[in-house]
Amino acid sequence: MKSNLCLILIMALATMGCSAAKKNAADKTAPVVAENAPESSPDDEFGLLEDELDEQQIKISDPLRPFNKAMFNVNDKLYLWVIDPFARGCKRVVPEPARVSIRHFFNNIAAPARFVNCHLQGKHKAAGRELHRFAYNTTFGILGFSDPARTKLGLEPAEEDLGQTLAKYGAGTGIYIVLPVLGPSNARDAIGMIGDQFLNPVRYVRPRDVSIAISASRIANENTFRIGEYKSLKDASYDPYVAMRQAYLQYRDKKVKE
Repeated sequence: MKSNLCLILIMALATMGCSAAKKNAADKTAPVVAENAPESSPDDEFGLLEDELDEQQIKISDPLRPFNKAMFNVNDKLYLWVIDPFARGCKRVVPEPARVSIRHFFNNIAAPARFVNCHLQGKHKAAGRELHRFAYNTTFGILGFSDPARTKLGLEPAEEDLGQTLAKYGAGTGIYIVLPVLGPSNARDAIGMIGDQFLNPVRYVRPRDVSIAISASRIANENTFRIGEYKSLKDASYDPYVAMRQAYLQYRDKKVKE
């Protein structure tokens, strides 16, 4: 029982690190000014800037802010004190080619979730591409430890999940929530994350200890490629909680619109 809890904690902590590292704010675009347009006053320019910033901000309900901020602080300390040092240790011990192969393997076995969500979103061509990738990489890529479907055939994976599928059918984001050790999310994506687990082959590996260990190794390996990214985002932010929230929301909004 204690070993189960430890493995679950490692896996969850690492997930928080991965989810935090991959968030990026949306690109800004400069306004186009007509050649003969009249000069605008400083007040007008300031107003246009405010409007542009407002458009870039994604609105979401955050009624659980006190709880969310507390969880953010807990996750922050756990990541910096446990996950980041562990990832650095793994990077020193495991050669990069081996870590890349492990990454390819786990990306390959995640194909069922991407395949189903592509179909559910009506992206049948992308679903066919996922099926082609899975068959090709599993055979010619030696169980997916390499990705010849991308390097030789130019087939890119379709990054689709159940959270995006729910959005496709009109589900709103719901409230923003920082999950203990798992990091930033919202009601829709949290439900989607649970649903996607039923399409994860690792979930059905027995005994359960082995399944948890495999999942933990996947996330720990992924963190070795993202060392320092979370800390950079935090150090560059005036308010890390707000910055992380907005970065997550912009990232997910971009994925839904793709």
